[in-house]
Amino acid sequence: MDLRGGGAAILVACAFAGMVQAQDVTLTARDGGLALVGTLQGWDGEFYRIDTSYGLLTVDGQGVLCDGPACPDLTAPRAEVRIVGEAEAGAALVAPLVAAFAASRGLDVVADGAVTRLVERGKRQVLAEVSFAPAPPEAALADLAAGRAELVLSAGTAPDFGARVLALDALVPVVGKGNPVGKIASVDLARVLAGEVTNWAQIGGPDMPLVLHGLKAGSIADALAGRLGRAVALGEAHGDLAELATAVARDPWGIAVTTRKAAGKAKVITLTDSCGFPLVPSPLAVKAEDYPLTLPLNLLTPRRRLPLMAREFLEFLALPEAQAAIARAGYVDRGVERQTLMADGLRLMNAIAGAGEETSLPDLKRLVAAMDGAERVSLTFRFEDGSSTLEAASQENLTDLARMLEAGLFRGETLVLAGFSDGSGAAAANLALSDERAKAVRDALALAAPEVTLPEVLAFGEAMPMACDETAAGRRLNRRVELWVQPALTGGLLRGN
Repeated sequence: MDLRGGGAAILVACAFAGMVQAQDVTLTARDGGLALVGTLQGWDGEFYRIDTSYGLLTVDGQGVLCDGPACPDLTAPRAEVRIVGEAEAGAALVAPLVAAFAASRGLDVVADGAVTRLVERGKRQVLAEVSFAPAPPEAALADLAAGRAELVLSAGTAPDFGARVLALDALVPVVGKGNPVGKIASVDLARVLAGEVTNWAQIGGPDMPLVLHGLKAGSIADALAGRLGRAVALGEAHGDLAELATAVARDPWGIAVTTRKAAGKAKVITLTDSCGFPLVPSPLAVKAEDYPLTLPLNLLTPRRRLPLMAREFLEFLALPEAQAAIARAGYVDRGVERQTLMADGLRLMNAIAGAGEETSLPDLKRLVAAMDGAERVSLTFRFEDGSSTLEAASQENLTDLARMLEAGLFRGETLVLAGFSDGSGAAAANLALSDERAKAVRDALALAAPEVTLPEVLAFGEAMPMACDETAAGRRLNRRVELWVQPALTGGLLRGN
């Protein structure tokens, strides 16, 4: 709730009589009218956050006068930004991102344990304090809801809270350093996590007992259980990711799923789908969500208005300086990734190996001709099953692409939206559907950025699967529109049209 302007009309709704308990602030309308009494929770230089008998309220500072011992120094407000949540990610990301944010604003930073102070250069005036404290998911969300924290760092999302992706990681299977197993099918991994496998011989390994390691709790453990659709049946439970990686590395017959960032000395093995397609968590595959166990790390936000410094920090996270800090910390950033299409032999192998009976040699030749000399951009668009409706994450990608085009990021290059389908149904229908989806992305882009030159459209139907069509997860990966670029003068992409 915001109380704005002169304040009299809105303060009427919050006025009350007969309150006798002493509180630490009184906010009085500038016209001398009604007063609001309560305990000050925060001041961001624009708005007061005050706890009253009616609950937490947000009051526009321009409309009121503050009286009481807790009233801030209006000439130098000190913002407090409290971040809680996932321990490992918070320890690795928060301080570097705050330092990069401070540098972008010409401020100094002073670190004091878990608190980083942003200090005005020359005057040594503290303008903000940013802190991080690890907390399990339920406690972190409770702190956010109660106003004890401004942001939550989590591997998941939650109803009633906003969310934006801060960084990306990937869940990967790991085994002991001496384990001879080098890969595992996703269906077998699901059986392992469900507790259905007790011996490596059951999934093609040696006749030795299998020991499943995992995390006791946390948002990453919750994210893994969410992918599995049930709780993970742990044999050995550990308190954090570092402890988990160390234990698996020492256990010759142990296995676990952890993050790529936290694999440590444990041996990462290749995940494959049920058709044998290798699923590799490269930076581009993670950014494009081609890797099925991509793990977004989210900043959850409350529905209330955040302090000004917190809002500016959130805006900063989309800038290249923030993305560079995320990459230096060992996570996958959200910056645009580019890769030469012809250098990706794995995709070409999948196109050949996964070609159905209705995919002809001319279809594959047309695909290869279009890929020649082109690069793939990590912005990828996916759709709900059987429709041309973009998924939520793809809507964000569309907004990002519109901004890039308006900024001239691809000036001097030809852009193509390349549509692909899964293999369900007739090839001709799938080709038409992939064309329809690519055109749907182009039409949505025209609405988002009406002044830019729109990409060309190519459609290839089921000609280049990313994963096996035998599973719902594989079909979702295959239904996509990719963004390709090539120097405009070559016209190479258009040869494939």
